[in-house]
Amino acid sequence: MEGKSSAESRITKTSNVFPNDLNNNNTLFGGKLMSYIDDVASLSAIRHARSSVVTASMDSVDFLLPIRQEDSVCLEGVVTWTGKTSMEVFVKVVAENLYTGDRRIAATSFSTFVALDENGRPKTVPPVLPENDEEKSLYNTAPDRAKTRREKRRQSQELAGKLTTKKRWE
Repeated sequence: MEGKSSAESRITKTSNVFPNDLNNNNTLFGGKLMSYIDDVASLSAIRHARSSVVTASMDSVDFLLPIRQEDSVCLEGVVTWTGKTSMEVFVKVVAENLYTGDRRIAATSFSTFVALDENGRPKTVPPVLPENDEEKSLYNTAPDRAKTRREKRRQSQELAGKLTTKKRWE
């Protein structure tokens, strides 16, 4: 299968920060930003696979700096690495003060998606071909993140095996 450049999966979304998007600290709700991240990441994965995808995991979301009402929030998603049927997607969140033009990295995120065929079964995805220094750095460090994901998933499955689905009052 022929590879695809990272640029082919690049998605950019820019939004205003409105008063109803703010928490009691007058910063963007983390959940609102996570919703934006999942939206952008899923679009990147779909663009890379050219098929339906499902979120396999939100590997990390690191909130680095607050996003305020005077900011716009710009998310840039790109597929950084692929397995056989899975894709790692990186989302960089840039906050820009609309009055001063000051731009800063406010958050970063890694998610994993699985491509699905028309029957809802995992399907093979093309490898990713990084081009610029940022893409190459993300690509070269992806195997370590994949190893960590597999271990965390194993731990989550082990934990789930110890949990009950019974209601507390039963």
